[in-house]
Amino acid sequence: MKYLVTGHKGYIGSDLTNKLLRLGHEVIGIDNGYFEDCRFDEYPTKSLYQSIKKDLREITKIDLEGIDTVFHLAALSNDPIGNLNSTWTSQINNLGSVRLANLCKSVGVSRFLFSSSCIMYGESNLDTVDETSPVDPKTDYAKSKVDAEKKILKLADSKFAPVSLRNGTVYGLSEFMRFDTVTNDFTGSAMCTGKIIIKGNGKPWRPVVYIGDVSRSFIEISRAPINIISGEIFNNGSDELNIQIFKLAEIVANTIPGTEVKVLQKNDEDQRTYRASFNKIKKYFPDFKFQFNPNDGVKKLYEEFQGIGLKKNDYLSGKFIRMKNLTRLIENNLLDNNLYWVNKS
Repeated sequence: MKYLVTGHKGYIGSDLTNKLLRLGHEVIGIDNGYFEDCRFDEYPTKSLYQSIKKDLREITKIDLEGIDTVFHLAALSNDPIGNLNSTWTSQINNLGSVRLANLCKSVGVSRFLFSSSCIMYGESNLDTVDETSPVDPKTDYAKSKVDAEKKILKLADSKFAPVSLRNGTVYGLSEFMRFDTVTNDFTGSAMCTGKIIIKGNGKPWRPVVYIGDVSRSFIEISRAPINIISGEIFNNGSDELNIQIFKLAEIVANTIPGTEVKVLQKNDEDQRTYRASFNKIKKYFPDFKFQFNPNDGVKKLYEEFQGIGLKKNDYLSGKFIRMKNLTRLIENNLLDNNLYWVNKS
């Protein structure tokens, strides 16, 4: 099979690409390069493969020739960027994703895996949220994922299998790293500053999922028969991964000696909370196991940071914060008002 990964120079996309290549698959990557500088120089270089620098909104049918499966991860990837300009998020995450899915269907791509997010559940009062629960998107990013998911899944038929994976909050070492996700932030801060700062009360729930498990789940689901996955939604994780923010901080503090945890109790901080049910993915894929729970995953991440030689400046510089990098590109006039490269060379 021939695979296309959009956003292959992103946080999850680069890890997924590495895993596909190690399995011996033919992979094409498409990425516009917004965050290609968010890279650990010490990270091992992946195998050679075809890498195309192109905006998601400019992909054509020619780019999709011979592709069997598309892993669609390209997006403006978090809430602060969405808050910076909601139009960008809608154009790329929603309209760009739906356009790509339609193109894929028109040229005979058989499987389209859409990387979505559990963040769309917002502030849920339910004990647990599953794929049938009402969504309550609180941010432009979450709204863009909800809107795109609805439109993409409507394209499902016997020959085209779009499937949406609502990922938990992902963490772990990646070639194109991020420190703007909670577990990565806590672990990086503890290792580099000796402190973890919780701005709110720490009580919200999140499902935290190790990056390697997320990539493995994408590959596992892509192998399923079309009639099993076409038009389906999966919360992507496992029940034991649900954890409250302050408990997550405690795990990090217990893993990294000398870490101080401060809870600021600010009332205006993010209060989105949800415990996700992962019964559906377990039912459909009973042999697939998420290998890392929060305790083992934090220990693994700490070991990865030690192995790569994480430095204080790596964490504090802002290099691995997506909004800071995008803002830098705009301020330096490298991107125009619609987030297209001014010089496309």
